[in-house]
Amino acid sequence: MGLKCGIIGITNSGKTTLFNCISNTRAEITNFAFGSNKSNVGMVVVPDPRLRKLEQLQETQKVVPTAVEIVDIPGLTKGSSKGEGVGNAFLADIRNTDAIIHVVRCFDDENLPHIEGSVDPVRDKEIVDFELQVRDLESIEKKIEKFSKLAKSGDKDAKHGLEALTLHKHHLENFQPVRTLQVAESDRRYVEDLCLLTGKPVLYVCNVDEESATKGNTYVEAFRKSILEENAEVLVVAAGLEAEIAELDNLNDRMEFLKDVGLEEPGVDKLIRSAYTLLDLITFFTVGPKEIRAWTLRKGKPVTQAAGVIHSDLERGFIRAEVMHYHDLIQLGSEQACKEKGKLHIEGKTYMVQDGDILHIRFNV
Repeated sequence: MGLKCGIIGITNSGKTTLFNCISNTRAEITNFAFGSNKSNVGMVVVPDPRLRKLEQLQETQKVVPTAVEIVDIPGLTKGSSKGEGVGNAFLADIRNTDAIIHVVRCFDDENLPHIEGSVDPVRDKEIVDFELQVRDLESIEKKIEKFSKLAKSGDKDAKHGLEALTLHKHHLENFQPVRTLQVAESDRRYVEDLCLLTGKPVLYVCNVDEESATKGNTYVEAFRKSILEENAEVLVVAAGLEAEIAELDNLNDRMEFLKDVGLEEPGVDKLIRSAYTLLDLITFFTVGPKEIRAWTLRKGKPVTQAAGVIHSDLERGFIRAEVMHYHDLIQLGSEQACKEKGKLHIEGKTYMVQDGDILHIRFNV
């Protein structure tokens, strides 16, 4: 589906350590302020315990989880929008993502000096936000200039667009991200092509030390208070600790490690699921003796698109879909039982797929 989630943050916030914990790609980690000169791209498997439950009901040759693409973008700093530090090329990498994971540093480490001289996650977030806002403001102003010329020629749509663009401009000039601006849905089309950096949905990750992994610390408390009005999710993750857990190949060893530090599951598992939700994605399943597979679909899409995710032929020759829901199958124990209880439905092209649906597509090409 090409959906990407970008990891951003001020330099030395622990982004790349976190990326290495969750991705199939391993990126170099350094203690230097500008140790990386490129974005790292990796695929992240989405942990889903439902797959194990389905395997208990249906013997199968293989189980395939779904995955999303994650982009680790080099650390930003003051002046990034003007070419400072690693330059502004990486702001374009952010523009190409669909959602943002913003990592803020909430730990002290004398061996990893902070580029600003002290640890302050609230200030760090404001620095990054400002750089993104500056770039968005530049994009808005360029389009305002274009629409102003059209409006002067009597173009009514351009006049309306100019009003919408000016509203966005004033919002950014007040140091507010575009995602917090309340505008009519019809007015959003004037900025859609700009892929505004501050318009993307965001998830915050407070990167803490091992001792703060379960309850957070004063840095986390201050950060939570600072973003109350954003209504955004905040996760507490100890990236260094997660890196140690990720090095353990044995599942029992991992669970024992987690138990020792007071965690029920790796923090990165929560992060991956939250990123998946942030991208507005749902999971549907196909279940059979050859394969049980989780598939990704944008929320609110029809079953024909789900068929196309599996294979283009299924969408092209779609006839109908046989649909069960995961919870019904687990509760009743078999497809036959679902049929008998009326929990297996025959749906046509207009059916909207729900998270947890188990689909069997009937088609003819």
